[in-house]
Amino acid sequence: AENKSAIKMLTPAIGEEGTINFIKEVVKNAGASACPPYLIGVGIGGTFDTVATLAKKALIRNAEENKNDQYKTLEQKLFTEIQKLNTGAMGYGGKEFLLGVRVEYAPCHIASLPVAVNVQCHSARSANIEM
Repeated sequence: AENKSAIKMLTPAIGEEGTINFIKEVVKNAGASACPPYLIGVGIGGTFDTVATLAKKALIRNAEENKNDQYKTLEQKLFTEIQKLNTGAMGYGGKEFLLGVRVEYAPCHIASLPVAVNVQCHSARSANIEM
């Protein structure tokens, strides 16, 4: 699934709509190739090298809502927009192919807007070690 992930250095002038369109395009291009249903991790801000880490961090965040109201709203918008792609489970069509969209963010230079999209299949795994 991760082979379908992408990073792009956008400009702030692209706005929220342009950012959403880029993220949707990444998921659309993944199609059924990354074994939907998907969990989508999005990183916004930071630098070229840190934005990918933010996207990965978003994937492993617990299922609680985003603590930042602006990004919580963005997650909801992204979920709604991506569902409209109708890829369906395993690519057979239908709206139920998205487990969630999570966004992590960091401040960045005023002239840049790095965005990374990490596509993860339904069998995403994480573990914790307790000592």
